[in-house]
Amino acid sequence: MIDRTHGVIDATDETFAAEVEQAAGLTVVDFHATWCGPCRLVGPIIDQLAQAHAGRVRVVKVDVDESPITARRYGIRSIPSVLIFRDGVPADTVVGAASRAEYERRIQRLVA
Repeated sequence: MIDRTHGVIDATDETFAAEVEQAAGLTVVDFHATWCGPCRLVGPIIDQLAQAHAGRVRVVKVDVDESPITARRYGIRSIPSVLIFRDGVPADTVVGAASRAEYERRIQRLVA
């Protein structure tokens, strides 16, 4: 499901392969939970990234409580965890809350 306001895709265990693993280009995936305080800090940053990179970078959110199989598959033990995929393959990971500048730096490094 796509949040039309922010351009963010909500993925589940059932949709993750189609939304991320089979996607070409860069995909930023935010693994989070509704009860997680640091996740609530990162969420708006992820939304800003989606708007700033619309049409160039896919942005996906995965609730680890609702999609435990995907979280386990990618070894998510701490949240928030943001994985950046290139052509469906994990290329970078940020564990814990980070600044927008840090996410931008990592995206730009993978775009080049």
